[in-house]
Amino acid sequence: MHMEPANFPYLSAILGTTVAGLIAIMLIPAEKKELIRRVSATFSGITLVISLLLFFAYDRSMGGFQFVEDYSWIPSLGIRYINGVDGFSLPNLLLTGIVFFTGVLTMWEMETRVKEFYALYFLLVTGVFGLFMSLDLFFIFVWYDVSLFPMYLLIAVWGTTRKEYGAMKLTLYLLAGSALILPAVIFLYFKSGLGTFGFVPLMQSGMSGTIAPWEQKFAFILLFLGFGILAGVWPFHTWSPVGHAAAPHAVSMVHAGVLMKIGSFGVLRVAIMLCPVGWSYWAPLMAVLAAIGIIYGAFAGLRQTDLKYVIGYSSVSHMGVVGLGLSTMTVEGLNGAVFQMFAHGIMTALLFSSIGYIYDRTHTKMVPELGGLSRVMPVASTFFIVAALASMGLPGLANFWGELVVFIAAFRTYPPLGVIAVLALVVTALFMLRVVQRTFYGPVDEKFSKLQDVSFFLGVPRMILAAVLVIVGLYPSILFDVIHTASAPFINGLPK
Repeated sequence: MHMEPANFPYLSAILGTTVAGLIAIMLIPAEKKELIRRVSATFSGITLVISLLLFFAYDRSMGGFQFVEDYSWIPSLGIRYINGVDGFSLPNLLLTGIVFFTGVLTMWEMETRVKEFYALYFLLVTGVFGLFMSLDLFFIFVWYDVSLFPMYLLIAVWGTTRKEYGAMKLTLYLLAGSALILPAVIFLYFKSGLGTFGFVPLMQSGMSGTIAPWEQKFAFILLFLGFGILAGVWPFHTWSPVGHAAAPHAVSMVHAGVLMKIGSFGVLRVAIMLCPVGWSYWAPLMAVLAAIGIIYGAFAGLRQTDLKYVIGYSSVSHMGVVGLGLSTMTVEGLNGAVFQMFAHGIMTALLFSSIGYIYDRTHTKMVPELGGLSRVMPVASTFFIVAALASMGLPGLANFWGELVVFIAAFRTYPPLGVIAVLALVVTALFMLRVVQRTFYGPVDEKFSKLQDVSFFLGVPRMILAAVLVIVGLYPSILFDVIHTASAPFINGLPK
């Protein structure tokens, strides 16, 4: 596995900027809300710029891990501070940068405990960035937990709709996942006999068979379930729609847009890449659970009347597409799965950002109470409709490509499951169209007839997200060229 050292520490710069933003927010007096917002926007904007520079600086012709930073931390335990990016982590870092910045702008009008909100928000995103770039299993586990703990407070304090219940359920489920990941990590550390938590040496020992087949099968199922809970894998998904519905808007954006990707990325980076024998053994089970998740999410979404619950269940369905791609053990499947992770992250961030604006004006998320909003708030309505069309897999928008490539791979590997998954997405399109029709068309409720449409400034985060959906939808090679540099060598290097 090629490891290219960093000429400039892009990855530590992203982490350092996020931590510096957190410290700056902590030092500002709580009553200076406008300053806190501006500082949050500045630091999150800088991380977005660095993640964009990183994305375009990555050498596609070379592939492998690039911008590697490697420093010894606890030599006696073999723990090192190693960061690096490849074709799998690069799209997820860019996704996090985009959702982070647009989430800060989405919460611009919030007045309740602004300082504490942004501080916890920055802490959560620090964990997310750290996990996507780390190449040391110990640090991956630490960053995973750092990204989870702020969620409880963010939902319990600033949330709506059964917020204490949603926060507690989410935290308990995700800590249960954490409790499965840690023993698997320690197990692999000892069984490799290398005395290191380094991802690359452990991967090589998994590929070469130093870690025995039964050991890989055992570690894989622990890691798959541990990370899979956060990815919304059926039947461990029930925390997700509840958490989506209860969370404040920006937290819903990060929760659905990025946190669920930590789960699927963990399955790919840790379970699949370290335990390839375990992957081939458990892949049919992964495929079945993914297909059930796609169907269940679609039909459960059809029954919902709360806008956030609709998106919550559609996320379970869309993350099932990611799981199906990962289960195919093909280059196309991995390409489609990682592409879908990015596309779904941007799409759900736009949906939740749009719902946030509508809820702040109408004080309701219930579909039957809304109606005709496109006449009153045409711009705000357009943002939601664009995201809804992406959710349906409309050609020309980003989600189409992820789903298309995954389904091609699924038809080749598991034809019956491929057919079922495609039919379930027809149901997803049906309930999305129904939500759009009931919320934005039809007669206008009198009490909403004087509502203001979204201003240019408040529209900026939604414009950015909508633009990304369109650009990636029209030029999917922007992402596919990067992802392929990781998926093709990995699949071709699997033990035969």
